[in-house]
Amino acid sequence: MSPEPLPPVAPDVLAEAVEQLSARLRKKLDAAIEGCAERAARAADGSLDVRFGEDALVTLHPGPSGAVTEAGQAVCTCLLAPRCLHRAAVLGAAPLADAEGEAETGAEAGAEGEGAADTDAVPESPEPTTGSPDPTRADAVTPGPAPEPSEATPPTPAQVRAATALWEAAAEALAAGVTAGGAVVQAELLRAAHTARLAGLPRAEAAALRVVRGLRAARERGRGQRLGDLAGAFRDLLSGAAPLASGTAGPGLAPARRTYGQGGSLRVYGLCREPVLSATGYGGVATHLVGPDGSRYTISDVRPGGLSRARGAGSASVALGGAVLDHAGLARGGLRIVGATVSPDGRLGAGRGVNATPLRGLDWSEEPAAALFAGPVGEAVAAALDAGAREGDAPEAALLGCDVQVVGAAGEYLVARVAGGGPLLRLRPAHPHPELPHAANLRRIAENPGLVLRVLGHPDLDRAATLRPLAVGPVPGEPYTLRLPEEWLGRADLGYDRLQGSHFPRAAADSGPLAPVDAVPDPLADAPLWRVRRLLETGVAGGRRAVAEAGRGADATALLAPLRRAGLGGAAQLAEALTAEADRRPRDAFGRLTDSSADGYARAWLASAVHLAGAERSLVAASWS
Repeated sequence: MSPEPLPPVAPDVLAEAVEQLSARLRKKLDAAIEGCAERAARAADGSLDVRFGEDALVTLHPGPSGAVTEAGQAVCTCLLAPRCLHRAAVLGAAPLADAEGEAETGAEAGAEGEGAADTDAVPESPEPTTGSPDPTRADAVTPGPAPEPSEATPPTPAQVRAATALWEAAAEALAAGVTAGGAVVQAELLRAAHTARLAGLPRAEAAALRVVRGLRAARERGRGQRLGDLAGAFRDLLSGAAPLASGTAGPGLAPARRTYGQGGSLRVYGLCREPVLSATGYGGVATHLVGPDGSRYTISDVRPGGLSRARGAGSASVALGGAVLDHAGLARGGLRIVGATVSPDGRLGAGRGVNATPLRGLDWSEEPAAALFAGPVGEAVAAALDAGAREGDAPEAALLGCDVQVVGAAGEYLVARVAGGGPLLRLRPAHPHPELPHAANLRRIAENPGLVLRVLGHPDLDRAATLRPLAVGPVPGEPYTLRLPEEWLGRADLGYDRLQGSHFPRAAADSGPLAPVDAVPDPLADAPLWRVRRLLETGVAGGRRAVAEAGRGADATALLAPLRRAGLGGAAQLAEALTAEADRRPRDAFGRLTDSSADGYARAWLASAVHLAGAERSLVAASWS
């Protein structure tokens, strides 16, 4: 009989359970957690039991949401309960529940007039939009106050204290690294994250939860876990907490949860659908829309369910103002929305009083969709990178459209050249899951060198000249392009539609010699910045001691000399300062540490990480020109 999966546990419940343990029991916690999930069994009343020998039985009673959100929902029969090792171990073995409100979708949250906190499960819009209707239209309704980014306001004393605690916990976790970042270190981060939520810092809380999940996955050697992702999570957490802790937060560092403002009367037209899968078990679809003025919008339907939910949601009904369209129809159709509710990032909500009427869809060659494919790709990517640098978030959800000519397959990606003598691009699957058709569709396209396509997707801003297509379509006036069914309205959603042989032209392309498939330049791979990245990831994996070892003797020369030869003096100076700080352990005459704080080390690590991110951002922008 296979074990039952443990229910998610609220971060504050786990943090409180670990805090109640004695110092002796804390040392045994990591070993006790191992194997807990394999012993879980479902009881007759629906609760979950985990037995520890004959005298201890831990029982979990999840709440209506399916998660353990209160301390009383986890009980143990041993004499030390609730301050026992058994209860803390079971809670530590369970997955972390999302932050309060984190799992809400834009449509669901809009029904109450308030949105959810930012999540990993739902793609973000490329930039804040006000949702204002076109004032020149006869049917335009004067909107209410449009949500706009607020000016910088100093954080409250409670927020400063919460951010300080979060910085200290993150610094200790970074200094410990994955090898020593067990349940106790994670619990300190969770306790600080809970304090940040109570202080009104949902973005800081979400960043801390990403770090904890990354530490867990790395310690469990989870599939798909990359040290680079965990290093990025640490960088986001530290860079967000530092200005808040100093009391000098800038715009967007201490935002409230997503709120929905009145957008008046809107006309929106579908662009494409995108399957959504998250590491926390959520799945669904996000349909991308465009307004008459070029503003971008999304309607998301993301709920627990994983892959099956993501596959089925593509044809699910759109829960917006009684509209009779499903997401497949909306991606190729349009809506006229009266009383629209719009979040600052362009998500459309289904608040009370919202009414929606279907409209005829537009081809990509018609305005306003055509404007997405008209501008230079280099300028669009540079704008997305700049927006991400200002907001402190990775703008991976920015939409980019362009016309390309297929060159051929090269390993796991497709090589294509931007029309008009543009750069060579790598086209990678937007989602690599084998049950989604992204990869299969790209393989089919790669079999047709010379094919001319119109592509809409997300630029991968962590890689040189890489695009993750969401949809493709024919290029008007080109003889060797796609032949899609009329009902597809000139585009195929690569995450839901499957391209067939009949969708491709029969005649071979007569486009002259194409570039070799391995000729795509990669300035990121050619630059010695990978040495800095490896140093930072070494610190994430092995902690402060591993960075100190990397800065000694021949290892220091191998790290710094190539950077200086390449003219990257700033990167070399910051890396040298990081290794020196990691090795700085002042002691008194009796060999005792006189300064055990990880604050200086965390600041040196963060400085090098931020500099590396900026340098790589410049190289990525250059690869698109």
